[in-house]
Amino acid sequence: MVEYKKGSEVRKSDFPVDSIFLDRWSPRAMSSEDLTDEELMTLFEAARWAPSSNNEQPWRFVYAKKRTSSFDKFFDILVEFNKMWAKNAAVLVFLIAKKTFTKSGESNRNHMSDAGAAWENLALQGSLKGYVVHGMAGYDVEKARKELKIPEDYEVVHVFAIGKPAEKEVLHERMQKSESPNDRKPIKEFIFEGKFGNDEEN
Repeated sequence: MVEYKKGSEVRKSDFPVDSIFLDRWSPRAMSSEDLTDEELMTLFEAARWAPSSNNEQPWRFVYAKKRTSSFDKFFDILVEFNKMWAKNAAVLVFLIAKKTFTKSGESNRNHMSDAGAAWENLALQGSLKGYVVHGMAGYDVEKARKELKIPEDYEVVHVFAIGKPAEKEVLHERMQKSESPNDRKPIKEFIFEGKFGNDEEN
């Protein structure tokens, strides 16, 4: 299996963190090689152990393996740009979050943050295994809801592709240029002590 570049090879943190956070990034180049059930379920197992409000665990994953009719259906929900590279994925997955608590029926304000925690667990586990795990916002939400028969009480969070890495040359030329770990905003731009914002902004 081709090994993609570790994020820590180019990323530098301002404060000490485990390399697991720097190494994870979102390449697009995939080999079309299948994932076994065990390889795939290991990722979902990691998602299973994410924290959640009242232990509701509102996340749901609907997946389709390559070379199946379900994969073709999922693939047709993507925008054209994402189709250009996601065609080489081994699995396409929709992340869905239940908006209410199962027992009470009341609104669960944390359904999206909890689903995000599960997604991050899965993405980190995939990175540790050397797989490509790439999330996408480019898809037809209403078509996804209809085609996947998602109930109204569930929100479509996003779709992501999983696969084994390949050389960037499998990608369209314009994608090859961005096939590298990117940087992040400095901490001072998103943390505030005591109140939201800083003196320059207020």
